[in-house]
Amino acid sequence: MKKINMVDLKSQYNKIQNEIDTEVLKVIRSTAYVNGPIVNEFAADLAKYVGVKHVVPCANGTDSLLASLMAFDLQPGDEVITSTFTFIATAEVICLLGLTPVLVDILPDTFNLNYKEVEKAITKNTKAIIPVHLFGQCADMEPILEIAKKHNLYVIEDACQAIGSKYTFSDGTIKQAGNMGDTAGISFFPSKNLGCYGDGGAIFTNNDDLYKKLKVIVNHGMTERYYHDYIGINSRLDSIQAAILNVKLKYLDEYNLARKKVAEKYNNSFSNCKNITIPYISKNSTHVFHQYSILLENVDINKLQKELNSKCIPTGIYYPVPIHKQKAYKNKFHTNLPISEEICKKIISLPIHTEMDDEQINYITSNVLEFCENN
Repeated sequence: MKKINMVDLKSQYNKIQNEIDTEVLKVIRSTAYVNGPIVNEFAADLAKYVGVKHVVPCANGTDSLLASLMAFDLQPGDEVITSTFTFIATAEVICLLGLTPVLVDILPDTFNLNYKEVEKAITKNTKAIIPVHLFGQCADMEPILEIAKKHNLYVIEDACQAIGSKYTFSDGTIKQAGNMGDTAGISFFPSKNLGCYGDGGAIFTNNDDLYKKLKVIVNHGMTERYYHDYIGINSRLDSIQAAILNVKLKYLDEYNLARKKVAEKYNNSFSNCKNITIPYISKNSTHVFHQYSILLENVDINKLQKELNSKCIPTGIYYPVPIHKQKAYKNKFHTNLPISEEICKKIISLPIHTEMDDEQINYITSNVLEFCENN
């Protein structure tokens, strides 16, 4: 049996090695390492894939959210509502700009933002909402967008884990993750469903004015060389990463389907185990399974991790501590968010990627079931 990895980037690369090497070599020979033509080509291809009007490539997913917030000219003390159960970057960018993060609880099934809690958290200082499309499926965007419209709030989608996921509105309209808010941030970290071979990110928007401003913000606020109209940041997707991503973009639907098939096999194995709750898939959203996360009842997760590790099965905990309980943030909040706190005690993620085979899946599921049913 092949070694089991949380993500098998080497095997994935081997399948498309000739295409990747050819495109990377083109960039090296061109010497257009920064803002080369391939960056604009990738942005156009990605915009077409997502169905969004504009894509602004940037250095990483964190910067995609940071630049989005900067584009709205928010002021210190303005409040931004987001989830407490997410990667730290979502709240981090709010704090970096001197804004006030307002963390709310999640739904117990999808782990995404609870729109009812969002509305309860709105004050006269609220200016924006950042819904997170966690683990690979969209947050319930229709009510979130309705709330934002009602209260005149910006919506910035954190789509870093959900590229390719599709959301269906009540009128039958279907939109991809990243194509519903005022802006959206995406990450191309290597482990993502569409990952580069380093850091990378992009911002999506359908607003022409925001697009023009975002392009300037990520380039030091520079409208023309050495003339700076905005406070900006230095955040660029380099040409080599754009070349890699443009090759992999052609395979993204195939990659997402492969992940879905792995998840279905996991689900079939775990569905009858009373101690395991398999991932819930919303009726409004497809799931691209950036992570395969299960909830465990009456199971010692630490002991399970040690047992699986001893059998060369890696696992992950996303996330062990909600943001409002993190050391750097806990003094900012005086609240309990019980669903997130409970989920953090029960959640574990198993390996899922495009190169998994039945032997690996069967080995993982049999060992998880043995432990959960006998301990």
